[in-house]
Amino acid sequence: MFNDWFNDEEMKISETPRTDSEQKAANETAANLSLYHYESCMFCARVRKTIHALNITIKLCDITKDRSHLEALATLGGGTTVPCLRIAGKISGKEKWLYESSDISQYLIQQFK
Repeated sequence: MFNDWFNDEEMKISETPRTDSEQKAANETAANLSLYHYESCMFCARVRKTIHALNITIKLCDITKDRSHLEALATLGGGTTVPCLRIAGKISGKEKWLYESSDISQYLIQQFK
């Protein structure tokens, strides 16, 4: 059952190879992202699997290991549900907090595939 959930057709992506310059650009874009999660959350694991397949590095903020991450999620994100992707605006300075594992994975695929 869980294997099917993690391998649904919508979320199947293969690892993303990039040239050095493409990887540098992806890393620069990903530097503006933070994933609020906790290790044993299966929805969070689904997003981490997408991150790994896309070959990007995103700051991971485990809300069970660092209380400040939970406080930031609640105060700035507006709730304590995980996973949640914080998207910092490079130019505008505005932030977006994206909830729901499938929405987060789709966003990442659109940005980095």
